[in-house]
Formats: sequence, structure tokens, C-alpha cells
Amino acid sequence: MTSNESTNNMRKLDQRGNNYFITNKKKFEPINISLENKINTVFDFAYEMTFGDSGEHRRNRSGGQIRRKNGELFINTFQGKLAEFGVYEYFKNKGIKTDEPDLSKWELGKWDSSDLTINDNKINIKSTKHFGNLMLLEVKDWNSDGQYIPNIETGDSWYDYFLLTRMKPDGESIMKQNFLLYSNTVPNGKSSLKEIILNHNWEFDIPGYISLEDFKYTIDNDYILPQNSYLNGRIPMDAENYYIQSGDMKNIDEILKLIHS
Repeated sequence: MTSNESTNNMRKLDQRGNNYFITNKKKFEPINISLENKINTVFDFAYEMTFGDSGEHRRNRSGGQIRRKNGELFINTFQGKLAEFGVYEYFKNKGIKTDEPDLSKWELGKWDSSDLTINDNKINIKSTKHFGNLMLLEVKDWNSDGQYIPNIETGDSWYDYFLLTRMKPDGESIMKQNFLLYSNTVPNGKSSLKEIILNHNWEFDIPGYISLEDFKYTIDNDYILPQNSYLNGRIPMDAENYYIQSGDMKNIDEILKLIHS
């Protein structure tokens, strides 16, 4: 675990009653890296973890109230894992070696220790939609020191850096348009869903990252989106989350120097 001083200049959301509004955004700027050769692998992984029942993801977010259907879990898993591969390819193109993202089919109640490890630096990768501007970390997953609670007993609870990626297009909208988002089955079979997913050009950006010390600063200073509050006046929050705005994150190029040292 490294120690990096927080810049402590992160801004809070604009709160108006139970509504919270983003104040510091970053424009989506796709990175010129093709994800085409990873799509099939990631699709198969996400399908087996959800519709295929080979593994199992949590249907409720930590502290959340909504029990997610297979369609929601599938597209969240697909975009999250594809984002990890995007970051992996980004580092590889910069000459930085790391193992490929984990494609093990985890059972419910098991978590891997990190998304990527580079020179003993453990990196947590969070993904969101291309128009998203918040990194969200569920409050009930973390203790006051910034440790990931599910991994404390295994000794893998510390992350050195937290990195945000954004994916385009919006997979949830695609699933909803095809009446699959809130479904536990794929009526026309796996191949029909694959055709829907592969019919899009998937791209990503990396708006930035924060250090462990930055994260601890948000914990100590209550950068929290409460459960049942509304983001931008319209998006209900299922669970209580710590947040960091994309415009307050450090530029991704800065992490290259840190993980080389």
C-alpha cells in the first residue's frame, strides 16, 4: 500500500433539500483503443455470471433496496468488465505490464482482491455511463480507513488508487429498448442477445483517478449521496454512496509516473 497526499480540493455536490447536483464535470473523450477483440470474451463471461448461472453477482447493492434482475446484472457486469479490459489495454499501450482482468466465475459472497495490480499498486476500477460524472463507492463496503470490508479477513482490503472509466453506448438503454433490462431470461436465446450487444461500437474514456488518501478525505468529510436522495433532481439513489466528481480527479497521465516508481 502506498501513501499519497490528498490535494483536498475536491468539491461537494450542490445540495438543495434532498436533491444533489453535479458541479464539476468532464467531457467524454474516447480513447483510441479498440475493444473489439475483447467483446466476445467479456460477453460470454457476463452471460454466464447472470443468465447462465455459472457464477453469481449480488442482486442488491451494499445497503441497497432494489433487487436487480438478470438483465440489469448482465449489462452492469458486461460494461464493468469491458471497462477493466479498456484500462488494461491503455496501460499495455503505455508499456506497463499487468495481468489481464480476472474472468473467474465467482460465487456469491466471494470477491477478487483487486481489478489490476501494477508494481504492487492495487487499482480499483469503477465504471459508469459515458454521460456520468461521479465515481460512486457504496458506503457499507468501506470502513473509516478506506478499507474494502469484504476483503479484510483475507488481507486484501487496501487499494492504492481508484480509477474511473466511462463506457459508450449506454448499455442499460440498449437492454431496455429490447425489453431485456428487467428480465431474468433471454426469450430468443443467448445468440440473439449477443447480436444486440455486438451491433454497437463500444468505446471508453478515463476521466481520472484518486489516491487512497483522496478517498479517505471524502470519507472524513462526508462526501455522501444519501439513500433515497436524487442526483441532478431525477435519479434516485438506491444505496448510500461516497462520491467524487470527475472534474476533481487527477489526470490519468499522472498515475503513469506513480506506478513506475
